[in-house]
Amino acid sequence: MNKSRMAWLESLLPTQTSVSQAERLRSGLGALLGVLLTGLASAWALGFSSATAWLIAPMGASAVLLFAVPASPLAQPWSVIGGNVSAAIIGVSCARFIPEPLLAASVAIFAAIGTMFALRCLHPPSGAVALTAVLGGAAVREAGYGFVVAPVLLNSVLILAVAMIYNRLVGRRYPHSQRVEAVQAHGTADAVPSARLGFSLDDLKGAVRSVDQVLDISVDDLEDLLRRTEQRAFARRFGQTVCADIMSRDVIAVDFATPLAEAWALMQRHALQAMPVIDRGRFVMGLVTRTDFLKHADPAEFPGLGQRLRRLLKRTESPYTDKAEVVGQIMQARAKTVPDSLPIAELVPLMSDAGLHQIAVTDERRRLAGMVTQTDLVAALYDISLLRDAANDQRENAMPRPTRVTESL
Repeated sequence: MNKSRMAWLESLLPTQTSVSQAERLRSGLGALLGVLLTGLASAWALGFSSATAWLIAPMGASAVLLFAVPASPLAQPWSVIGGNVSAAIIGVSCARFIPEPLLAASVAIFAAIGTMFALRCLHPPSGAVALTAVLGGAAVREAGYGFVVAPVLLNSVLILAVAMIYNRLVGRRYPHSQRVEAVQAHGTADAVPSARLGFSLDDLKGAVRSVDQVLDISVDDLEDLLRRTEQRAFARRFGQTVCADIMSRDVIAVDFATPLAEAWALMQRHALQAMPVIDRGRFVMGLVTRTDFLKHADPAEFPGLGQRLRRLLKRTESPYTDKAEVVGQIMQARAKTVPDSLPIAELVPLMSDAGLHQIAVTDERRRLAGMVTQTDLVAALYDISLLRDAANDQRENAMPRPTRVTESL
């Protein structure tokens, strides 16, 4: 075999997968549980009889998608239910009205693919469902359109339910929402800050359309991969600066039971916009901001918004009465935190797109380690830019300059 043919054959082999052994085990175990529980539940519902088709073979292919590649658009709930049911209806119809089995099977596949494209529920195992409806034997023929309900719809719903529970339990995002655009934090028509430079979502959609093929990846996943690529390129060019390098370490924090008046006085004394709320072990429980104080100011004492604002702007007065209220009652309990090892390249879109002005930073034990504000981030990016420009200038000055030769007359 010559080298060119050998190279061509090697080019047909896929690259080595980057999926970890743990993820492979999760995928296999999920498929095992999915098929087992679907089969048992279907057999219980339809009766444990060898004459009853209570589990169809295409569920094995559906299990591969649902548990091995749950992020695929082909593995989403509507693809599973819509694809399998529509293919079953088409398969039963072709078997009933086309006497020749081979022709009926071929027409069923053709019609099933067209229907799944039209209904936006493309699911490869559904092709096998259509074939099963035509070539499944006497039991399937006798069931007629009942085959669509049991076992096809029953199997599909059961394995989908197992997939939704299992994938969530192992930390996967499923169902995988097909997000169209990032949400603008301020509710305006502007694109989110991270999308105003570089490629836009319209650019990405246009590139996908130009391929004119079904790509087994959603647009939001593709966008996320490209953004991650940009972040890695940023880190490679400018160095790996992390949150621990830029955060404030001497953080003013309060605990859950801190009285509101005391917390307000701390915020005024240190000119803070927000304070983390921690427990005795310094684990972050939430975040309290000036906005939270404004929202919960006593309306009996401050009936008008203007009065509340004027009192809030006075640093020596508290907008609270002496009633027993604590910070834990007004804090944002689901405040975002980031680890101190997070590269700031990943922090930029998080803060800019979500409109976060400050984020609590935690250490490896998930205890409060510091705070990063937008000011910290801007200053760090400015310093990195200056360092990059200085390095470029040094490289240019170090390059040997060409000697100019003049001809003597």
